[in-house]
Amino acid sequence: MSHTAQQLSTPYPVIDTDPHFFRVIRYARWSDWAYMAGLASGFPALMALWERSEPTMSAKYARSGAMASVMRTSWSLGAIGGFLYAYNRSQQRFWGWRENQPEQERDLKELSARVADGKSVYGESELSPYMQTVAARNSTYSGLLFGLIPWFNLVNHPHHGVDTAKYGEQRKE
Repeated sequence: MSHTAQQLSTPYPVIDTDPHFFRVIRYARWSDWAYMAGLASGFPALMALWERSEPTMSAKYARSGAMASVMRTSWSLGAIGGFLYAYNRSQQRFWGWRENQPEQERDLKELSARVADGKSVYGESELSPYMQTVAARNSTYSGLLFGLIPWFNLVNHPHHGVDTAKYGEQRKE
């Protein structure tokens, strides 16, 4: 059974239609992490600004430490939202939706080295080929619904929507 991911027209070359979670993290740029830090710190800063401009608590209630709980919660939500935003920006470079020249070069170098060492291009998996295909169908382009369900590819499989011959891999008949 083959994986049938739709081939989309993209403004930049596609590197991988279903990149592994850790690969997306490794390929993230410093600007992605800056966006994450901005969201993680911006959300509680906005909450503090709102509280300063229109207080919601009486002086007695404010001394109880309720605002500290609000700030911890807002920081957590900002950090999680920032991480998902940074992850999605990095993932879009793999899909060819954002400028990705440095990622193309790194991908070619990294995966060509794996092939030269005699390793599988995308790593080994303990799953059966059928389950690898199921995992690929579930996670390919899953970032499109990231705001609804954050779904990551955590399975090594051969279904990535690109021709692996560019890495020097020979197809097995």
